[in-house]
Amino acid sequence: MADAKFPSARTLLVLGRVSNLPTVWSNCLCGWLLAGGGAWGLLLLLCLATSLLYIGGMYLNDAFDASFDRQHRRQRPIPSGAISESFVWIAGLSLLGVGTLPLLFLGLDTAVLTLLLVAAILLYDAVHKAVEFSPIIMAVCRFFLLLVAASAADDGVTGLALWTAIALAGWIVGLSYVARRESILGPLAIWPLVALALPIVLAFLVNNGPYRLRGLLVSALVLTWAALCLRHTFTSIQRNLGRTVSGLLAGICLVDLLAAPADFPSTLAFVGCFGAALLLQRFIPAT
Repeated sequence: MADAKFPSARTLLVLGRVSNLPTVWSNCLCGWLLAGGGAWGLLLLLCLATSLLYIGGMYLNDAFDASFDRQHRRQRPIPSGAISESFVWIAGLSLLGVGTLPLLFLGLDTAVLTLLLVAAILLYDAVHKAVEFSPIIMAVCRFFLLLVAASAADDGVTGLALWTAIALAGWIVGLSYVARRESILGPLAIWPLVALALPIVLAFLVNNGPYRLRGLLVSALVLTWAALCLRHTFTSIQRNLGRTVSGLLAGICLVDLLAAPADFPSTLAFVGCFGAALLLQRFIPAT
């Protein structure tokens, strides 16, 4: 057993679900591009700060869940003894603070949206095991994440950025509903998964003229990926919710690709984030 005072690097990576960081960067890039872009150095700062917020939120997720995990998921870092609960509390709160601070100096809109994002993270961590609507709270976190990035770009929060954040939230509701069923027994309903289609509906409504063909092609890609992920839950002999959730998490990058401008560099970046998420999931669990 690892010394709880000196957790291993792998323990810290697993605790922070760092395999999902490419989806955070993808959200930042999407919001940034939809709001007119700007200095690339500022985008890098956004990606770094929001990565700290994400990891801090994941640490606190395990800290809040420590009692539950001791009873039901003893393989998690805290109940397994790989890391102390007090260390996780301190590290999680510290990461949230360090990630929040630079964003507060990027303008009033960014500061307000950042504080709303942090509040949503803390709320989710505190109540997600106790309330049925926790997938909505998780969706709110990603909603504010995309808007934080948009607010720091040249044009600020545009109408398209706002609608894209809502569509992204729909995707998060669907995958978070499945993720919740990993630890809560009971049947898996179909209707919450309809929210996964919200990005495709938005793409159909906003992509007109020369953009229609690209919208249809990327929509087909997103739909195909969602179907491939869901088959592990609905068509496999042995249901595997973890594989479904991991795949849908990586698919966030494809949702961002659907919403963002069609130029080659940004397309390559979103596809790269998607590939990076899948690659990292081979070494660090996404959930």
